[in-house]
Amino acid sequence: MIKRIRFLIFGLVIIGLCGCQMVKQNQEVEPEYDTVTVVNNLVIDENSVPIFPKKAALTTDTARRFSIELPKRCSVDWNNQNVVSVVPEEKIEIVRLDMGDELPALKVSDYEFKQLTVRQALEKLLDGTDIDVVEDSTMTEKISGTISSGALSDAVELMAKMGHVYYSYDEDEGAIHLNHRAKWLIKMPQNETIIMALLDAMHGADMRNLLVDWNDKTIGFEGNYQTEREVSKIIADIASKKYMIAWDIDVYRVYPRTDNPIIWMNLFPAFGDKNIKMSIPGVVGRTVVVGPEINTKTLQEFMYQQANVVLISQGTFAIPNGWQSRFDIGQCGKEERLETDLIIGATAKYGDYGGRDKIDAKIVLRTSNGELSSFTIPSSIGDNYIIVGIPTHSFVTTPETLISPFAELVVFMSPRLISIVDAATAKKSGTGALVGDALRAFLNE
Repeated sequence: MIKRIRFLIFGLVIIGLCGCQMVKQNQEVEPEYDTVTVVNNLVIDENSVPIFPKKAALTTDTARRFSIELPKRCSVDWNNQNVVSVVPEEKIEIVRLDMGDELPALKVSDYEFKQLTVRQALEKLLDGTDIDVVEDSTMTEKISGTISSGALSDAVELMAKMGHVYYSYDEDEGAIHLNHRAKWLIKMPQNETIIMALLDAMHGADMRNLLVDWNDKTIGFEGNYQTEREVSKIIADIASKKYMIAWDIDVYRVYPRTDNPIIWMNLFPAFGDKNIKMSIPGVVGRTVVVGPEINTKTLQEFMYQQANVVLISQGTFAIPNGWQSRFDIGQCGKEERLETDLIIGATAKYGDYGGRDKIDAKIVLRTSNGELSSFTIPSSIGDNYIIVGIPTHSFVTTPETLISPFAELVVFMSPRLISIVDAATAKKSGTGALVGDALRAFLNE
């Protein structure tokens, strides 16, 4: 009995020692737990699939910026630039689409109408025939006039023009449809510079939904009677011009390497006195007109001696002689920058200038806040412009900035003249760039 008691006590002691050892071990080894992140009642760990908020049904930014025009507008081949080129004159034709079937070959007698809508006037004219008149859009404008006897198609065309509406005939339906809007196709010349000028002119007339087929050289658009008149006027005006003026442009941001601005007077020893032709001050900045020997490469070499130079935009734009157009820095920008808002506007005319043939241009720098500066520049063919002294701080909108107060915008502009000649003359003399004796002969004409 005593032995059993001793054995029981010994067993309890052993169990107690083991328990103490286990407690000691538990105290020495801390358990490991995974870090758990909870977002919107969802557990997120390294194996979770990313969850994003629902996005509105809008065109993505990169898709919205896609444009076939940009590679044509936003690149310049400085190694193959022609100061004067000749292109043959080509007809620009505008054709209305979806005109339907031909009207029946019916004759109408003299017909007078007063204060009737186009539909009412046509219904009265077509009384006794099987042709119905359908309004595809509401028309309230009243017309009055007299129709002389003749073909039905001529009478319908005249009445539609009087009411500023368009008609199409559906032979199967036996109905004339009336609408305020119509579709057109413009058949363009082959020269892409002229196409660009027409597009810019149409954009300037606030026409945005243009369908351009660069392979067929056609432009499709939709509009009303006023739209047709504006486009027809643009086409007629462009077709009457004998010259177009284009500019190739480089835009730089320049950071001086020291706490001093660029010394632009050093252009004289760097380029030579004969290559500096004119200096034109603006409200902000200055335009230096230089000879053809000074190009974008020689300008960069000069600036690199004093500053770090970054090309922020490059491109080209064209205008018919006497017109105006613009170059958007941001549209052809290398990336989003302070100067993205800047627009370079230009009006120009080539012709007699005090007894000499010159390009008489006005260059305007604008932002959304208004005009920054402008320059009137009469220059000879082959001359280039360098706009300097536009502080980068002109585009800073915050009270403080990390950009040096001596950083500035520099614009290099190289004008080109495009001579449009009739096809017979072009075939006889050849087209393309004028160089050598041909260029000298052109300039001496």
